[in-house]
Amino acid sequence: MNESVILVDEHDRETGIMPKLEAHEKGMLHRAFSVFIFNSRGEMLLQQRALGKYHSGGLWTNSCCSHPRHGESVIDAANRRLMEEMGMKCELTEKFSFVYKAAMEHGLTEYEYDHVLIGVTDVIPTVNLSEVSDYKYVTKEGLKYDIAVLPEDYTEWFKICINEHWDKIFRN
Repeated sequence: MNESVILVDEHDRETGIMPKLEAHEKGMLHRAFSVFIFNSRGEMLLQQRALGKYHSGGLWTNSCCSHPRHGESVIDAANRRLMEEMGMKCELTEKFSFVYKAAMEHGLTEYEYDHVLIGVTDVIPTVNLSEVSDYKYVTKEGLKYDIAVLPEDYTEWFKICINEHWDKIFRN
């Protein structure tokens, strides 16, 4: 939790640096990324966040997500975190970005300029158990059904991204 995030404006222009927890406590807009990995059958790789995470522990979400470090490109940060969390490498392509704001537990707010990256690989994840408690592959139809029936099992940002940008994510 000693990490810092890059504060940005609504056009992703850097405005400063702030400790990650403070940015989430104050609800400050900051740069983030979300990685969506698909296998060759078109199934999406989901991770279940470790229970010890400072928010959203135990919830299912996209393959990997985090924040770039100051001076680090989004693509480099995404590759770094994909290896740190899921123990895998994959060619990633940035598809789109969006801004969202969501209230979290413990009085925290996620307010992020989120860069969405997509990759395709059949590499089997080797998860970092301090970050990820489990993983699974889901079909497009299965994911849509599961989020509709059990929305409380998924992170807020993942539901926002899926619900608002479905066609962009599944356009491969």
